[in-house]
Amino acid sequence: MTTIAFIGLGHMGNPMAANLVKAGHKVLGFDLVSENLDTARGNGVTIADNAKAAVAGADVVITMLPAGKQVLSVYEAVAKAARSGALFIDSSTIDVDSARKAHAIATENGLLSVDAPVSGGIGGAAAGTLTFMVGGSDGAFVKAEPILKPMAGRIVHCGEAGNGQAAKICNNMILGISMIGVSEAFTLAEKLGLSHKALFDVASTSSGQCWSLTTYCPVPGPVPSSPANNGYKPGFAAALMLKDLKLSQEAATSVGAATPLGAHAEALYAEFGAAGNEGSDFSGIINYLRDAKREG
Repeated sequence: MTTIAFIGLGHMGNPMAANLVKAGHKVLGFDLVSENLDTARGNGVTIADNAKAAVAGADVVITMLPAGKQVLSVYEAVAKAARSGALFIDSSTIDVDSARKAHAIATENGLLSVDAPVSGGIGGAAAGTLTFMVGGSDGAFVKAEPILKPMAGRIVHCGEAGNGQAAKICNNMILGISMIGVSEAFTLAEKLGLSHKALFDVASTSSGQCWSLTTYCPVPGPVPSSPANNGYKPGFAAALMLKDLKLSQEAATSVGAATPLGAHAEALYAEFGAAGNEGSDFSGIINYLRDAKREG
């Protein structure tokens, strides 16, 4: 049994912590939202009075927070309270620069660290089938892997500090672009008189095949488990997709990479969110595209 501090018990953090409890670990949790603490307590997590108290006796510290500034704030606040040699795992999705600063804080305080963002959404967190993209030294990865396993379907070591975040940002840029492409294809098919089933049966077994089509189809029917069959309830909220696309474009700017489709996807999701859809699943962008007017 490992003692694990889990800071950030929201929609993703709570089911992840619950799976660690099921695996036999002692989990000390903290969150600023009282409802999240109540849920965690019901899942067998021991609630700490604050983040420092959670970290003080822990062998491993996991953070799942909204943005880089929160991650850095927590690391700066708790690093000195942690045991020497403790392992810090950040599973937030944040910018690469902040991830590398978090690693530096850990190193300065005699701690091991990995950045380990996830893919798989709330469903994957609950099922323990998340994909973890891990950045950090070989030694830190070896120690992190058995901790991640109860929460994971796949764990990939992507290289040194910050490379987990780099992989996550690139992956989700692909996801945002591909969902728009699939949605555009279905809206065109509708206007051409082609049924959803016909397009799905063709594209899912030919060159148009992709995850956004075969696993997360944006129209009701072909994939019963997709949010399209549940009123586009997330899932993966459009606001989170926009966050990740913004991170991809910030990263592209920082290294001078040309990502025109990524930039256009960011703009479309910004428009979709501004129209009142931030809380909808990101696949709901098909409804926005249906109403869009063709230019030219």
